[in-house]
Amino acid sequence: MIPFRVRIIRAGLLFLTSALLACDGLSSSRPESVWGIHGTRPGWIQKPRAAAFDAQDRLYLADLTDRIQAFDRDGKFVRSWRMPAFNVDGPSGLTFDAKNRLLIADTHFYRVLVYSPEGKILFQIGDGVQGTTPGRFGYPTDAVVDRAGNFYVADYGENDRIQVFSAEGKWLRQWGGHGYALGEFLKPRALAIDARDRIYVADSCNHRIQVFDTKGKLLKHWGIRGDRPGEMSYPYDLALGPDDTIYVCEYGNHRVQKFSLDGQSLGVWGTAGRGPGQLFNPFALAVDRTGAVSVIDSNNHRVQRFRL
Repeated sequence: MIPFRVRIIRAGLLFLTSALLACDGLSSSRPESVWGIHGTRPGWIQKPRAAAFDAQDRLYLADLTDRIQAFDRDGKFVRSWRMPAFNVDGPSGLTFDAKNRLLIADTHFYRVLVYSPEGKILFQIGDGVQGTTPGRFGYPTDAVVDRAGNFYVADYGENDRIQVFSAEGKWLRQWGGHGYALGEFLKPRALAIDARDRIYVADSCNHRIQVFDTKGKLLKHWGIRGDRPGEMSYPYDLALGPDDTIYVCEYGNHRVQKFSLDGQSLGVWGTAGRGPGQLFNPFALAVDRTGAVSVIDSNNHRVQRFRL
């Protein structure tokens, strides 16, 4: 247990670092902002694992305490709520859809919960029973919604598939399966969907990105395991930027990589470590309306914002 006085000093240093960096002439390798206090009190964070911005650029985080917390983009605490049931790992995925509803992949309770931004449950996808049959989940990791209102849910374990549900939560179809071949997955960890309803899948243990249409047809793919530009190591999250780019959070390489939508590497941000601009097994990221990236520096229990 870290003494309370030490935690307060650490918190002050983090916010001082944020202020100094914001006033400095930054290079592209340094963050605009660094914030976060390690702990379980309201506004503190305990190994955050998922992130999403709402329509007002409030950043929502899920951490190991099975709670959802909302902050403004600079880290000021706004609100929080608890998930209905507790599991030590917490939710794996957060997404806001076009209706500003928060989709939460409640991974270890085998369901997707849809919330208002204020924390009211609107409805549930999946019956909360683990399974391999259509409509049940092994471990759901993320969800997105297309222009017609259909839900796409990534699911790993025995399943390693994408399942599709109607706007009312009725099962429609699925694709994928456990494997290394194109169109198959090894732990599909995160999803993103663009304005043309193309679905981007972070196929994390295959160290690649796969892109599909809404029927499951493979449109493109890129990535092999490695640490050079264009290569990846355990891509755990991805998010579309406002300039026809996609950002990929690499858990294994302790970095974020920026790609064009056809898979060309456009830049890399972050190295392994604990200082500003360094990351320790980042799980997630989110892009705000200005194009700034907030990366969830999970094992450093903080958020860093940068532009690439």
